[in-house]
Amino acid sequence: MSEIIDAAAGLFYRFAATGALPASWFRGPDPARVPRANRTGRLSLEIVSHCWRYGHFLVYQLSSLVNYRTDKLDVTMTVYHAPGDESVLPVLRFFEGIDIPGVTWCWRPLSEKRLFRRSIGRNLAARATRADWIWFTDADVVFHQGCLDTLADLLQGRDDALVYPRAPLGTELLPEDHELLRQGRAAPAVLDVPIQEFRLHGGNHDRAKGPYQITHGDVARTLGYCESIGLYQRPAPRWRKAYEDRAFRWLLGTDGIALDIPGCCQIRHAVKGRYREDSTTGRLRSFIRRSQDRRP
Repeated sequence: MSEIIDAAAGLFYRFAATGALPASWFRGPDPARVPRANRTGRLSLEIVSHCWRYGHFLVYQLSSLVNYRTDKLDVTMTVYHAPGDESVLPVLRFFEGIDIPGVTWCWRPLSEKRLFRRSIGRNLAARATRADWIWFTDADVVFHQGCLDTLADLLQGRDDALVYPRAPLGTELLPEDHELLRQGRAAPAVLDVPIQEFRLHGGNHDRAKGPYQITHGDVARTLGYCESIGLYQRPAPRWRKAYEDRAFRWLLGTDGIALDIPGCCQIRHAVKGRYREDSTTGRLRSFIRRSQDRRP
């Protein structure tokens, strides 16, 4: 019965977040009235990632902070993960032994059911962050040459509630046996993906979505991340497809401001590792992703 109720609630909030209903009915403080500092100088950024069975992608994400570290930001890299996830734990143990000036590793364990609803961890991070800005992302995103340096420059003196990269890049849709993914599954190491492997997919983005939501710290601390919507703070029995980014924009009252940030790259992959191997859901989602990628 709870599954049916959650499904109905999910459809309702997806409908509401189209703008069909006023966001003011569902939120607490008005984002427009939240005092926001427009800081300059050396800023702080918290990057928040969720990782479930994606250690072979996380290794590239964390490596990018080693390979392309910035002197313009103090970065906190927060990773929410399940305590027993043997795909992820070796990667975390490896990188916590690497000291990178200006980078603080922050590993946050959550029970699987709380991890499966990404908005739970994102809300915890939003409320607790001490950073000037917080970037909600996914474990398959890497920060290539110039990404964080340029972001630091572009955020100087800004007080927007939400910004995002205008034209993030992606690899081709990689099969499970691709060399890049095989390397990610080997013993943890500092790895890199040449920038030539990435290209623009689908043109410029017109809103902050998915792993490209960069929120002002004062707004995050005040409103959290979809905190006022009970469904999105409720643990789930399995990994949930994230529709919360639309609700988050709706609650903030903005699609975000596009910034020209280079080197923001995603490792795109046909098979979702967070679903059980050979499961119907996994096969269906893989088919859909391949079909979408073949569209002109």
